[in-house]
Amino acid sequence: MPRLAVQSAYYASTITDFINESADALIGALASKHPFALDATQRDAWLAEVSILRTALQSIDGAVLLEFDVPRIGSRIDAVVLTASAIIVIEFKVGETRVNTHDFNQAWDYALDLKNFHLGSHGVPIVPILVPTDMATAPVMRTAPAADGVFRPLCCNSDMLVETVRHALEVVPHGITLDPVAWARAPYKPTPSIVEAAQALYARHSVESIARHDAGAQNLAVTSTRVQEIVELARAEHRKAIVFVTGVPGAGKTLVGLNVATVRRDAGATHAVYLSGNGPLVSVLREALTRDEVARLRAGGSKTRKGVVQQSVKSFIQNVHHFRDAGLNEDGPPADHVVIFDEAQRAWNREMTADFMKRKKGKEGLSESEPEMLLAYVDRHTDWAVVVCLVGGGQEINRGEGGISEWLDALSARFPSWQVFISPNLFDSEYGVGRALKASERSTAVPDARLHLAVSMRSFRTEHLSRFVKAVLDCEASEAQELFRALNSRYPIAITRDLTRAKDWIRSRARGSERYGLIASSGAQRLKAACIDVRVKIDPVKWFLNDLDDVRSSCSLEDPATEFQVQGLELDWACVGWDADFRFAPTGWTCHSFVGSRWQAMKKPDRRRYLLNAYRVLMTRARQGMVIFVPRGNAEDPTRVPLYYDGTFDYLKGLGVPEV
Repeated sequence: MPRLAVQSAYYASTITDFINESADALIGALASKHPFALDATQRDAWLAEVSILRTALQSIDGAVLLEFDVPRIGSRIDAVVLTASAIIVIEFKVGETRVNTHDFNQAWDYALDLKNFHLGSHGVPIVPILVPTDMATAPVMRTAPAADGVFRPLCCNSDMLVETVRHALEVVPHGITLDPVAWARAPYKPTPSIVEAAQALYARHSVESIARHDAGAQNLAVTSTRVQEIVELARAEHRKAIVFVTGVPGAGKTLVGLNVATVRRDAGATHAVYLSGNGPLVSVLREALTRDEVARLRAGGSKTRKGVVQQSVKSFIQNVHHFRDAGLNEDGPPADHVVIFDEAQRAWNREMTADFMKRKKGKEGLSESEPEMLLAYVDRHTDWAVVVCLVGGGQEINRGEGGISEWLDALSARFPSWQVFISPNLFDSEYGVGRALKASERSTAVPDARLHLAVSMRSFRTEHLSRFVKAVLDCEASEAQELFRALNSRYPIAITRDLTRAKDWIRSRARGSERYGLIASSGAQRLKAACIDVRVKIDPVKWFLNDLDDVRSSCSLEDPATEFQVQGLELDWACVGWDADFRFAPTGWTCHSFVGSRWQAMKKPDRRRYLLNAYRVLMTRARQGMVIFVPRGNAEDPTRVPLYYDGTFDYLKGLGVPEV
């Protein structure tokens, strides 16, 4: 029987051909694409699904795709049914007797993924159906769609799927003509979260398969390919090189680094390691990769213990400070020839490094900056080595973070033979290289525009969020107003003075397993009066990864995370608590710290810069939208005078941000 040519599905054909094809031929087609040995459990599940579908799709025109690949999620949809007026996503749970929250959200996630990232699905109603085959209760017929045309999942048992499918086709808007062949050929352009991207890359998906390919966006694959070309060139010519990759917040710098590291994960002498000084990011990525890898191995029949997988992941993603300390305690070079430093601009300057080493390590007299120590360690290789520095602008949020100048100074002073490949944007004012500009004038410095990621990919709903946030923080009200008008239809932003309303706003918009959470500046000490206590120590792993019904999860909206815990990571929806540490006044932003029982004005320029950057981090964490909570204050509390908050609220609302 003829079938549709769909690379992303194990099986695809018209519904008529699907019904008429023999069960043996169908199972054979599915088994031929299955990456694991076909066991009896999987075979029986497919047989049950095929039998149920054949009955349910009688007299319906269209096409059916089985085991449709969703690389961003790292899973497959059991069945996608394409009709003239709708897409029906069906997730089977063979033998299940009830609706589990995880299964319900899984079906919803599949529908949302198609709507957001599959070009052929953008303008078509999508109805997800969850089928716990042995459920005894009647089907759940909630059919109101969201504004984007994605329905809340319907739930039914195997006997009621016929009725449920027909009900779905009756309630969807008509007038749309869907061509199954054109739909199957439409590109899939995902924008994964950093956790999803890390999982997909570790599972050996390519960066091309998990990142979108918009013609107007800087292609992540181009930058990744260029970095790998430099690695191969250094290896072939027995040279040492350093590469500076720049990008706006959320542009995919971490994704580039992870891609380079995963490509070379099993490459022997060219083995690469991904390093970050961001402790929460390292912990969350390690645990996410471990959980995902264990689940994948067990699905393939392996009984691999979690601890074994953890050790492998730990060698792949390391804390930069542990790597640095290894260089102090060992005489030889690191095991890795390719070393990727994420957030390289946050490396410590000489004073901070010396102070830490004296207080915490008992090492006196060290006079090197952290970049100098790291480069010296890698430089011990006698043949070749490559250091990749991933650099973000305006991301320094803590004392002692020296910026990219420390790297350039170290290169000029101690490693003049290293070849330097730089993004031309490295010397923009936001990267703060200052006097280190002289390093770019060296004959060995090679500028390359392919090393800059200009478009934020964090929010797939808008590419201009970072520009809006920059305009807000730079007090460029007219530009911020214009940018807000352009982005608000696809990326909702709201403001409120009522925390309960803020939480309701987020909960009403999140669907499936979309993550949402409460975030605030680490200096937001007086939000405690509004039940946001930034002093509570969260576990980032549980906050970012645990299920939505876990009170330690971000989605409980109980414990806030600060800029230190969320930098480099993402939420789908964010509630940003805004305290009096960062206030808008007629002269612009003023910065304050809460000391003892009162606010004090910040005088040091670096501390003011760190606070401004903290709010930059907070305002760029959400992929789909955010609500900003600005308290009303209390005239009877001198630490929460309404005047401290009113200016900020009026400024943001004046930009066009609607109040809820």
